Amino acid sequence: MNKVRTVSDTKRDFYNQHTRPVNSIYRRFVEELMVEMHLLSVNVDFCYDPIYALGVVTSFNRFMQGYRPPEDQESIFHALCQAVGQEAQKYQKDAELLSGLSGNIPAAELVSWFSSPKPLDAAGDLHTTVAAIADNPKFKYSRLFAIGLYTLLEQADSELVKEEKQLTEALKPIAQALNLPEEKLQKDLELYRSNLEKMAQAQSVIEDVIQAERKRREQRAQEKNQAATESVEDSDKSKDETSSSET
Repeated sequence: MNKVRTVSDTKRDFYNQHTRPVNSIYRRFVEELMVEMHLLSVNVDFCYDPIYALGVVTSFNRFMQGYRPPEDQESIFHALCQAVGQEAQKYQKDAELLSGLSGNIPAAELVSWFSSPKPLDAAGDLHTTVAAIADNPKFKYSRLFAIGLYTLLEQADSELVKEEKQLTEALKPIAQALNLPEEKLQKDLELYRSNLEKMAQAQSVIEDVIQAERKRREQRAQEKNQAATESVEDSDKSKDETSSSET
C-alpha cells in the first residue's frame, strides 16, 4: 500500500525545487496555495481538469503580481506544481487554452453551454470533461475550480463580474448544471474578490515604499557626487592658490 504524502513532504519537495527564499510578503499565499493543491492531490475523489488549472494559474498570477525578483515567479510556480506531482507546463497550457476560448464566446452563451456542453473549436475534449463533472456525484469541488469558473466569465465579459447581482445570476445556472454547492461557490468567490482587493492595496503600498526608497537612494547618490565634485574643485582651487603664492 502506497504511503499518502503529507503536507510536510510537499513543502520539502517545494523548497528542494525552489531553493531561494520566498519573499515574506508573498510567503503566506504561496504556502496556502501549496497546501490547498496538496490536499486536493491526495483526495481520492479529486480529478485534475482544465478549469481547475485555470483557477490555479489565475490565482497565482494575480496574487504574485509585483513579486521581486520577478524572474523567481516562474521557478516558484514550477516548484508548486512539481511538489504535488504535476507539470507546470500542463497547467499553463490548459489555462491558456481556456483563456483563448472564453474570450471568443459571449458570456450568456458560455453560461448556457455549461447546461448542454458541446464540442467547441480548439477546446479539445472540454465538453466531455464538463459533462463528466456534471454526472459525477463524487466530484471534488474546490475553491480553485470556482476561481477557474469566475475567470472564464470574467474573460467572456469583464463587466459582468463587477456587478455582484449579475455575477450571482450567471453562476447560479452553472452551479445547477454541474451540481456544485452554490452557496459555497458564491462565498468562495466573494472571499477571492475581497482578497484580490486587499492584495492590490498591499501591492500599491509596497510600490510606494519602493519608489520612495529609490528616490532616497538617488538623492543620496546625487549629494555624494556633488560633495565629491565640490571637494575636487576645492582641491584645485587650493593648488592654484598655492601655485600663485609661490610665484
